[in-house]
Amino acid sequence: MNKEIMGWGEKWPAPAKLNLMLRITGQRNDGYHLLQTVFQFTDLCDWLIFHQVDDERVCLKSPIPGVPEETDLTIRAAKLLKQETACKQGVQIEIEKNLPMGGGLGGGSSDAATTLVALNNLWGLNLSENKLRQLGIKLGADVPVFVYGHAAWAEGVGEKLEKIEPEEKWLVIIKPDCHVDTKEIFSVKDLTRDSKSIKIADFIAGQHQNDCLETVCNKYKPVKNALIDLAVYSEARLTGTGACVFAQFDSKELAEKAYSKLLEKWQVYLVKGLNTSLLKHKLV
Repeated sequence: MNKEIMGWGEKWPAPAKLNLMLRITGQRNDGYHLLQTVFQFTDLCDWLIFHQVDDERVCLKSPIPGVPEETDLTIRAAKLLKQETACKQGVQIEIEKNLPMGGGLGGGSSDAATTLVALNNLWGLNLSENKLRQLGIKLGADVPVFVYGHAAWAEGVGEKLEKIEPEEKWLVIIKPDCHVDTKEIFSVKDLTRDSKSIKIADFIAGQHQNDCLETVCNKYKPVKNALIDLAVYSEARLTGTGACVFAQFDSKELAEKAYSKLLEKWQVYLVKGLNTSLLKHKLV
């Protein structure tokens, strides 16, 4: 079969996500936190290219120096797919990394989801989206929403998804010069873990709180400073546990003005909010 039709050698998007709000409503016996959150995608992406190999190898084209290849989420995703389906094919994965590490934009999870979705297609495995989401949760709590590919109201540990249509606004994202450790934040004793559950209508009406905000700001001063600087232009919010902070704008022009000013001091991204991810678009 023609390689171009199959998509080998093409760029597959692994988009960034934002948490438009995040409430922690409890904690399970296994330590996982119960959440309510709203996911939306952006047009900022990592890009993955999948190359055919003539054996069963699963490898990276350019391994990160000092990082064991087997710990990379794309490698783990590919191997999990092979294990689940007894697939005898292999792949070499090339990653063009644009999403910052430790930024709360879901880079590793998105890369893993794109690997699951792309190789399911390229290897001709024909697993359902629901099955891919079930595999994704084994790799990370955010992986299922990237497989889902649509803005979602999420509950549980992030795996219970309901389609939602928030406004697709222009966004300015600041990446402070720090790497927030998600496990550290969720282990802090004073973290709010008993927020009252709300409904989608409450979010739409303006309830945008992030229960990790205070804890992250107390531990990471650059995040607090970024929020202060961004709040000059619009409501500034934390995505996930950070480190990235973001603000929505009603027009591209307003976003561009804020972006230009903030660029003098910060690592900044000007992006568009998307309810259907670029990965989902690729499969249509």
